[in-house]
Parts: sequence; C-alpha cells; structure tokens
Amino acid sequence: MMQFDSIIWDLDDDPDGNVQHCEEHGVTKEEVEEVFQNATDADMSHTSGRPVFFGDTTAGRHLMVVYEEIDADTVYPVTAYEVPRRQRP
Repeated sequence: MMQFDSIIWDLDDDPDGNVQHCEEHGVTKEEVEEVFQNATDADMSHTSGRPVFFGDTTAGRHLMVVYEEIDADTVYPVTAYEVPRRQRP
C-alpha cells in the first residue's frame, strides 16, 4: 500500500469539510490516519470513482476511507465510514 507523508484536513468546524464528513459517519481524524498507515486493501469507489483504502483501527473497526491523491506524498481524505469486511473469492 502507498504511504503518504501528509494528510490534508479542513478546519474541524467547517460544515462542508472532510473532518465533518468523517464525523457524520462516527469516524475520527485519528482513525482515518490509522487506516492510511495500515491499509489492508485498496479499490475504487463505485459511487464517486475515487480511490479508497480499507483498514482496521486499534479499536477494531473496519473502515473504508475515500480520498483524493494530491501528489505522491499528500492525500486529502474525502470521507470515511465503517464497512463490513469484504469477502475474498
């Protein structure tokens, strides 16, 4: 999986920002950062066409993080939410 050095977050109180989009799904910035550091799978979002990472948090939640890659070292998380583990064939 790719490692990013920088994660861009909007202001915590920006109603249209990525922090709020994640919090609407009960996901914290720290959990998103955990998934970026320890992603277990990657794919493309079927709804937005953006790339996604899947990963587990230390609290045992399995999350999908939708993001935009700004450059080779920088990522902008769009939203994140808890999902069931995908079954592998």
